Amino acid sequence: MSAEMPTVEQVFAKIAEMMGRVPAPIEKAAKVDQSLVYEHLRSRAYAMPPEGALDEETRTLIYLAVALACGSPACVEAWAGRVKVLKIAPAKVLEALHIARFALATKVVSQAGPLFEALLKA
Repeated sequence: MSAEMPTVEQVFAKIAEMMGRVPAPIEKAAKVDQSLVYEHLRSRAYAMPPEGALDEETRTLIYLAVALACGSPACVEAWAGRVKVLKIAPAKVLEALHIARFALATKVVSQAGPLFEALLKA
């Protein structure tokens, strides 16, 4: 490992600081293949660069809404921790949840196009 690369323990300390704790899947990944942890960090830096256009609160709400919509309980749990660390107002978190719910409802309606056409022809 190069001198520039942080240790997994250092990475975990930073994650715990940011998220309130280290998510269990990340801990397990490190035990199986530490390179997964580093790849995860690289991906996070790509998706959420420090010089990005969005602030941390907005990024967190977007990530949380996507995790909810994708059905990722581990991500929802992890990012709920980030919500606590950032002290995001409950009203904002609930609005993100409502947006995720609406996106999924819209998906169902948009996927029903063939069904609607069949009903119109009946």
